[in-house]
Amino acid sequence: MASEDSVIVAGGGPVGVVAALAAARAGFRVTLLEAAAEVDRNPRAATTHPSTLEMIDRVGLLDRFIAEGLIARYFQFWDRETGEKIAEFDHELLRNDTRFPFVVQTEQHKLVIMGMDALRCMPNVEVRQNACVSGLVQDADGVTVEVGEEAGDGRLRAHWLIGADGGRSTVRKTLGIEFEGYTWPERFLVLTVLDDMDALIGCTLRTYFAGRSGEWTNLFKVAGDDGRGRWRAVFPARVDEPEEEAMSDAAVNERLQGLHPNPAGYNVVHRNIYNVHQRVATRFRENRVFLAGDSSHLNNPIGGLGLNFGIHDAMDLVHTLCVHVLHDAPQAALDGYERRRRRLNIEFVQRQTVENKKRLEETDPQIRRARLDELRAVAADPAKARAFLLRTSLIESVRLASAMD
Repeated sequence: MASEDSVIVAGGGPVGVVAALAAARAGFRVTLLEAAAEVDRNPRAATTHPSTLEMIDRVGLLDRFIAEGLIARYFQFWDRETGEKIAEFDHELLRNDTRFPFVVQTEQHKLVIMGMDALRCMPNVEVRQNACVSGLVQDADGVTVEVGEEAGDGRLRAHWLIGADGGRSTVRKTLGIEFEGYTWPERFLVLTVLDDMDALIGCTLRTYFAGRSGEWTNLFKVAGDDGRGRWRAVFPARVDEPEEEAMSDAAVNERLQGLHPNPAGYNVVHRNIYNVHQRVATRFRENRVFLAGDSSHLNNPIGGLGLNFGIHDAMDLVHTLCVHVLHDAPQAALDGYERRRRRLNIEFVQRQTVENKKRLEETDPQIRRARLDELRAVAADPAKARAFLLRTSLIESVRLASAMD
């Protein structure tokens, strides 16, 4: 690759960092722009599926990524109404489909930190924090980016721009790209506790609890920065529930005790509440500018698909640029990125996460029982369980992407 080929990546979150790493390892000169001065360590995505682990391996981070996380071979579905474990899925069924027949629970800020560490060691990379994209202009030869940063405004130019700057993406808005979809009426409440939920409940590191008057719960364990472990529980807030009420000690305790009684009380170390969206950008590309990750799609977190698919975006995009630059593929080949990523996000991530939410929140006892019985039957049949895991782990979507132009 010629030394003049260059990429600006807007956004230093996990998708932007992986895109920057992949591009730098491919030989591009890379400038990574991140608006924040420091990495955001607040609890966010942590579930990393087998298909994504293969990509993290390709950018050279896998050993550290696994060491700083938790391996989760199994995940379960429970019925909160009855307290019954309905189904358990074992990723070992994928042993002939992937080198990594398990999930790794590593918080996304850890991926950012280790990715930043790697980028700063590369001679063809510049990492700028306190630097955000405030505008852009493109022409036939490249993209000029307006950069707002603490030391003053400036301009950068590169052949390509990757907009990985999140759901409120300045890059997307500057291009005038619509963000179609909707926002769920209820917000999601995330509570992090130090209590050992496995010992209390007997659940796996990833467990989904359905029903009980619509109060479903996602429960999963992460290592924490200290490596001692902590559990995150995700609940739906009531549509009309004020934020201060949902975040109050009384409401937090009521929700956790409703999940499982703990006479000693729960040791809550973090709480957060946020709006949840199902949205897809109408375009993922505008000439020399591309969107990846949350800037191009948002979804509810049930199933842990959003961040994973964003990393898949990053790897697909860099591969597409390499094919164009290294092998003189025509400009039209760049359109394949949008065709693949947009279609697959709609067919896999949007559809699957909406279905995941419906399965958990169903309040009608008969319908909920039918949904859970169907899940039980799938888990009991190895062929059906493998097909289910291929889809939920996004291996199926990766295979389809490789078959698409």
